Amino acid sequence: MTAEEATLDGKAAEFADTLTDLTRGVLGQDSPRFSALNVGNRIRVAPLAADGRSKRIPIKIDGVRCLNLHVQHFCCWDGPNMYLAADRADVHVFFEGVQDPLLRFEYLRHSKNPPGAHLQVHAHRDEMAYLLRLAERKKGRPAAMMRKGKLPRLSEMHLPVGGHRLRPALEDVLLLLVREFAIDVEDDWEAVLDRHLRKWRILQLKSAVRDAHESAAETLRELGYSVEPPKEMEPQRVESRLYWP
Repeated sequence: MTAEEATLDGKAAEFADTLTDLTRGVLGQDSPRFSALNVGNRIRVAPLAADGRSKRIPIKIDGVRCLNLHVQHFCCWDGPNMYLAADRADVHVFFEGVQDPLLRFEYLRHSKNPPGAHLQVHAHRDEMAYLLRLAERKKGRPAAMMRKGKLPRLSEMHLPVGGHRLRPALEDVLLLLVREFAIDVEDDWEAVLDRHLRKWRILQLKSAVRDAHESAAETLRELGYSVEPPKEMEPQRVESRLYWP
């Protein structure tokens, strides 16, 4: 393993520890530990069994296991090879004993269509099915699915959730489950979640600033800061991930 790979492995291991601290701090110390597994050009970060398969995170309501979380990240270097980035991230919410998920929060680093950051809801509503059938008349994904003999389903809609830089994280999903389903949590879960959420938002803010550094500098000057660009600084790119869907 090269020195670069070792550094990437180390950063991924730190990220695994962060996710373990988050899930155990919110859901309890019996939540499975996250591990980092080198799978070639990426590092897989997930709760892993001895055979390398992902383990779901149990979630209880009134002491009874009602939900499960499937959480995994495939990590890589960012563009300049300086920071750990997510090449793909999956957070799926399952009802206990049911294979089809309820919700799927997903991220694909190189995707614009479907949106890189998206939510899929596994449910049914007549009005939504009607709209999807209307879309079959035009060129697009529902029509292509019909040509393949598949009916369009609500669960296959990719709902955008803030783009590549402003997407929700595991912390947001946990907060959703606490607020909407009253899942069992640790006594100090709010402090744990707040600490991790603040760290996540700052990391994403820094990524957005790197994408739009000229706009960030302008805003800082408006606040009274003295900001001067370094020599030979490239202008901010109009096609950076900040603007991707």
